[in-house]
Amino acid sequence: MAVQPLGCVPAPYRPRRPADTPLYRTVQNHLETFLSLCRDDWQQEPVTPHAERELRRSLECGVLAYGFARVRCDDCGHDFLVAFSCKGRGVCPSCNTRRMAEAAAHLTDHVLPRLPVRQWVLSLPKRLRYPLQHDPEALDSVLRIFVDAIERHLREHSPGADRKARTGAVAFVHRFGSSLNQHTHFHVCVIDGVFEPDPKQGARFTEVDGLGAAGAQPVQAQVRRRILRAFVRRGLLDKDDGKEMAQWDHGGGFSLDASVRIEAHDRHGLERLLRYCARPPFAAERLEEIDAQRLIYHLSKPNPDGRTQIILSPLALIGRIAAWVPPPRQHRHRYYGVLAPNSPLRPAVTALAPHALSPEGESKLAVEAAEEDPPQAIGRSPARYLWAMVLARIYEAFPLTCPKCGAEMRIIAFMTEALDVRTILEHIGEPATPPRIASARGPPEWYADSAEAAIDAEACPPGDSLAQPEPEYEFDQRVSW
Repeated sequence: MAVQPLGCVPAPYRPRRPADTPLYRTVQNHLETFLSLCRDDWQQEPVTPHAERELRRSLECGVLAYGFARVRCDDCGHDFLVAFSCKGRGVCPSCNTRRMAEAAAHLTDHVLPRLPVRQWVLSLPKRLRYPLQHDPEALDSVLRIFVDAIERHLREHSPGADRKARTGAVAFVHRFGSSLNQHTHFHVCVIDGVFEPDPKQGARFTEVDGLGAAGAQPVQAQVRRRILRAFVRRGLLDKDDGKEMAQWDHGGGFSLDASVRIEAHDRHGLERLLRYCARPPFAAERLEEIDAQRLIYHLSKPNPDGRTQIILSPLALIGRIAAWVPPPRQHRHRYYGVLAPNSPLRPAVTALAPHALSPEGESKLAVEAAEEDPPQAIGRSPARYLWAMVLARIYEAFPLTCPKCGAEMRIIAFMTEALDVRTILEHIGEPATPPRIASARGPPEWYADSAEAAIDAEACPPGDSLAQPEPEYEFDQRVSW
């Protein structure tokens, strides 16, 4: 976290307004219709209970009418309200961002040592992605094969390393692509070297020798061969199809990239990389609402076909979001090698994290703060960060610093009773009732609205880029018996 210079006015804290965002309005107006269609239409994929629960909880996140905390400055009396969060997974943009920043901060501060780290990204052929979406055992098997192949390769290129030397890795499973599509692939951050037990230091590190981006080719060939054999052995792929896919050119649909390497001293770069690996499926700021039946999502980079945005209906957007909600009690990232929970070398390796070794050039203010409040004096797990610290780490805004006098503010009350919440909100002029959730609409109504918005020539003139293109051929729709 960037340390605030002495005498500098902190950035003011601005509470978010989720009800004013396109994503909130889309879920608010079309959630009940989407759930009703999924229940009544057998062709629609059913919505899992945990996905429905997360969608409903996201409508309560950041809304003061559902309860809030009161923050007050004892010096000047300035106060403001902080709405409760839903702490959901996969839907709420605010909670997704918090989880992303919290995971990256924990891995940077307490887990990964001050050693070079390389990112390995594996993408599989489309034919193998469907089983990974619905078979957790197949996904675990592919990830183990991938990490094991990386470890073997690093061991071979580490001079003087023992056959039992281990590396450390943190794996992130992405079930989505940048185009809001279902695309299961893996991001693995691996310490660029191997560890061996050492009687004096606990663990001895040997850095890999001369492994560049070209070193991914032998790993890709090994991963491709072993994954195809695993799919054939599990009955997820026919034996003849497996042999045919093994002979495909250009990697056979397997893509492996290992070009991103973070040096040992670049802790800010490592935290940015970990945020990218732990990022949520979509960015709410890229979503734009055109009208009641059309949404535009601006892509972070152009697609292979050159498109920089995609157009979705509200029901299609909710359907994609529901498919990304992870099941409960499923880890978002996993540890391997010396970073695994049961590894005997984990205490010695994690002791090399920045909390044990302060970086050179760190300001005197940060050193004094660390001495006054040592980590062992904190009564919470190091994996949990305060709300204020996470905001300061992301936006460099200090919400518990008074914007008027600069003194430290504190939380003085949590308001959960409906009567007290309503009384306070009415007194300060805030909405005292939560936004109304629209009821489900019948198919004729929403279909007519959708068709009118998409086909009407006046709404979409010929020169409009959003207009539906005319068919290239005429199709005779008359029935011939």
